[in-house]
Amino acid sequence: MNRSRKSALLLISLAVALPAVIILSVGTGPVSISPLDIIYVLLDRLGITDSQVPEQTRLIVESIRTPRTLMGIMVGSALAIAGASMQGLFRNPLADPSIIGVSSGAALGAGIGIVLGAPLFAGFPPLLMEYNVSLLAFFGGVLTTWIVYKIGTTNNGTSVATMLLAGVAISALTGAGMGILTYMADDNTLRSLAFWSMGSIGGANWNSVLLCFTLLGPVVFMLCRYGQVLNAMLLGESEARHLGIDVQKTKLKLIVVTAMAVGVSVSVAGIIGFVGLVVPHLIRLMVGPDHRTLLPASAMLGGVLLLAADMIARIVVAPAELPIGIVTALMGAPFFMSLLWQQRKRIA
Repeated sequence: MNRSRKSALLLISLAVALPAVIILSVGTGPVSISPLDIIYVLLDRLGITDSQVPEQTRLIVESIRTPRTLMGIMVGSALAIAGASMQGLFRNPLADPSIIGVSSGAALGAGIGIVLGAPLFAGFPPLLMEYNVSLLAFFGGVLTTWIVYKIGTTNNGTSVATMLLAGVAISALTGAGMGILTYMADDNTLRSLAFWSMGSIGGANWNSVLLCFTLLGPVVFMLCRYGQVLNAMLLGESEARHLGIDVQKTKLKLIVVTAMAVGVSVSVAGIIGFVGLVVPHLIRLMVGPDHRTLLPASAMLGGVLLLAADMIARIVVAPAELPIGIVTALMGAPFFMSLLWQQRKRIA
């Protein structure tokens, strides 16, 4: 089978798998709900049927699990496509959004919101009080990206190597900031800080889902359109310029958009690692490095993978649940080590 047919088959398979995983995710939890009941609840809401689904089941589907599932799709898609874009931009298979400090900057912003949010936002409107952690996480991620970009940019252009080193330094600084916040926190805020840093989509509600669709939807769509450009960038910056691509403008756009994707994701779900690293590699193993397929397929598989991790987190220690960041780390860390091993063998 040639590569274009493989790509088409993969995209169709993922498009079919996504609704199936959504139904499975909504039905999974301490109270098991059949796929038929889920479909009836959705059809009732659309006014197509008038079934006799128990009120408790209806409440669980509509108010708890559907928002959680939709947020999982958006966050997983955004992290995965941001990872694929970063790897293409840096021409480095080990690149991840966290490598330039976006995740750690967002984490520091959220930590400030959790530990110091009440006194900082005292007197502000209730809506700002409610979303202060998300807002600070988002601005933390964007501010970190801006600092790293300014450090790496001169009149001669943007140095990717300098940006990577700046990202390492910024991550160390934000780690120190998190350490100070941990030292200042009392027992309750320390517990909140610890759980948030391990990632979770359990706090999803319709307001946060609306926020995700408003901010992450356009970002994912925009990144999907950069497939041809990233293919040209893989050839080298000089070759991309000869093909008529404004390399500097493209770098800036990609960095800002991926920072936005990661900042929003971290602000609503905490730190969820390895999705942006693992998913693009899985797609490359199946259909190759063509970004025209890699980007949309990564977005779909990222959503599927995060929902699968969330189901595992809910099942493995039921009726409690594991933070989803632990599950993705257990899935992603061995994969990352295998990549390093392959690189070691290639160098040797």
